[in-house]
Amino acid sequence: MRKRAMLFMGMFASVTLLSGCVFQGEQSLEDMDTPPEEVSEQAGENAEQNVSSDENAENTNQEKQEVVVSETVDRQLYLLDENGMVVPQTLPLPEAESNEVAQQVLEYLVKGGPVTEVLPSGFQAVLPAGTEVNGLNLKDDGTLVVDVSKEFTGYRAEDELKILQSLTYTLTQFDSVNKIKLQINGYETDVMPVNSTPISDGYSRANGINIHVGDVADLTKSESVTVYYPAQHDDQYYYVPVTKRIDASEDNMYEAIVQSLVEGPDYQLNLLNVFNQDVKLMDKPSYEDGVLTLTFNENVLSNFEDQSILSTKVMDSLVLSLTEQPGVEAVSVKVENFDQVFSEEGSVIAEPVSRPQMVNTSSF
Repeated sequence: MRKRAMLFMGMFASVTLLSGCVFQGEQSLEDMDTPPEEVSEQAGENAEQNVSSDENAENTNQEKQEVVVSETVDRQLYLLDENGMVVPQTLPLPEAESNEVAQQVLEYLVKGGPVTEVLPSGFQAVLPAGTEVNGLNLKDDGTLVVDVSKEFTGYRAEDELKILQSLTYTLTQFDSVNKIKLQINGYETDVMPVNSTPISDGYSRANGINIHVGDVADLTKSESVTVYYPAQHDDQYYYVPVTKRIDASEDNMYEAIVQSLVEGPDYQLNLLNVFNQDVKLMDKPSYEDGVLTLTFNENVLSNFEDQSILSTKVMDSLVLSLTEQPGVEAVSVKVENFDQVFSEEGSVIAEPVSRPQMVNTSSF
């Protein structure tokens, strides 16, 4: 009886082992016939593949995170150059929520702030270190009320207009903002805190930038315009807006602006004159459908005796300055006795040149 019981238990165990192998599927049956060495090698390869897959997945996740972090948007910041001029610079800032971009650009105007990592050579931020933006409030009329911390007041008197111009021009790059007003720690102020510049009515681009009176004899017979002159730092060129008075009326405004560019900036400004001597307009400028057409004599060309090349700096100065005028969207330049005019890169300047969306970018 004891022998029968043991025989029955042995048979039951065999059936159980076989049943277990069948329930695991055909792959398990094949594995049973695989030599131990091959099983180990395959297991090792599988483990390496799994590790490699995990590493690839991790790298992919890191790449995705890096892409998110590196997403930027070009913004225009008005900074100080080495001559103390307020100058637009187009810089890549981290992409921000639409309701935070105004606050972001202000934070990038603060000395020692996040702008430090992207400052162009020769430029510096304009707001005193430690300045914080407490809040922004956009009114229905386009006035943006800027509330700043008390650290804002820690600037020199001679820098007051520069700070005001930088704030104004940086914020009015947004279509919804027409002018700015100021609060300090929640309290409205009618004047700037150091040199008492009046700001009760708000401050806009109409107030000007890098204001230069010049030698205009009769202010009542002159007009205020903003023109752009080139400047240079090391081997880099950029354009500086200057608001000045020129002898002009509504009938000869375009000619007066061109003449101001041809004569060049006053020597005190330390800016460049890129026009040749004896450059003249041969016809009265014509305006049609947003395009202003100018016809010059051959002296406007870089080297008119050998080739019809128009300097990039000459063209840029004309376009930036003249498109500041209401209604002017593009400038077409023609040269007397020349059928074609070429850029410095060798391409024909056949179409009117429009104002760039942003100034002082590598593409303009």
